[in-house]
Amino acid sequence: MAWHGRFSRSEGRVRVRILLGSLLLLCAGAGVAQDERAAFIAQTAQEFGLDEARIDSLLADAVYQQSIIDAITRPAESKPWSAYRPIFLTPARIADGRAFLAEHQAALASVQADTGVPAELIVAILGIETNYGRNRGRYRVLDALYTLGFHYPPRQAFFRKELGELFALAKEESLDLKTLQGSYAGAMGWGQFMPSSYRHFARDGDGDGQRDLFASLPDVFASVANYFIRHQWQPGQPVVVRASVAADATAPAQTSYEPVFPLAELATRGIRPQTAVGADLPASVIVLDGVEGPEHWLGFRNFYSITRYNRSPMYAMAVHQLAQELVVDAAVVAP
Repeated sequence: MAWHGRFSRSEGRVRVRILLGSLLLLCAGAGVAQDERAAFIAQTAQEFGLDEARIDSLLADAVYQQSIIDAITRPAESKPWSAYRPIFLTPARIADGRAFLAEHQAALASVQADTGVPAELIVAILGIETNYGRNRGRYRVLDALYTLGFHYPPRQAFFRKELGELFALAKEESLDLKTLQGSYAGAMGWGQFMPSSYRHFARDGDGDGQRDLFASLPDVFASVANYFIRHQWQPGQPVVVRASVAADATAPAQTSYEPVFPLAELATRGIRPQTAVGADLPASVIVLDGVEGPEHWLGFRNFYSITRYNRSPMYAMAVHQLAQELVVDAAVVAP
């Protein structure tokens, strides 16, 4: 699962403390308390059945990176939709995506036929995440997860858990953690999977007995598709449609983008789909800050599935809209 780092209000309140604290860490060599380190080693060894001495050795090789702290405090998702969308839906990215889709037509069509996950969606994920494999990250994954797991309080527990998953993954897939590179948040490969996602959702698509998300595109395609399958992708169902909102509309209270409001109920509130979507599907209400003002959308189960890859609704919308741009000629992905 990709991690683009959308931080909450509580995280925003501690940004200054983090930055000031990081200066102290630099002066102190970014050290970690020995009892804290020992507790992590013992817990990780027990949870994943690993050797404590091996974990200790890997931690000794990890290096604190101030640039990682800097990057995570200014994620792209902090921008409004009007500024976020142009980053990813560029003419070059669309053209490159169409070329990539055509080049790997047979492999992608096979995955689509087997899973029901559209080929253009798989390609859009790769386009948003790594620009079709061109930018897979410049940080050592070990350094990224060590830095965030021990020196970034707002998400320390999450990243420390991912660091343990990384050690388990390295053993399972025979990965060299001294050279393995990824994003500032520790995501890796063509699809930018976090270590836990790699372990739980990656698939061997080429039948060689390994799950290689760095060099095997069949593995990458199968793994991205499997991620969506495991997060309840519904083949043939809509993703998101524009909504018409009455002047006196009352939006329902929602704490996530999980679709739980029937269209009939939303209609009584003055919120209706602009495009017919068939059955009375449950939906969520999405409001984005567009160039010409607020954009209102209705997101369905498949939109929510994309947010399981990255929780930002802007990310999910960018993926969906890029996927739409890639299939101007639908015959390109016909199995």
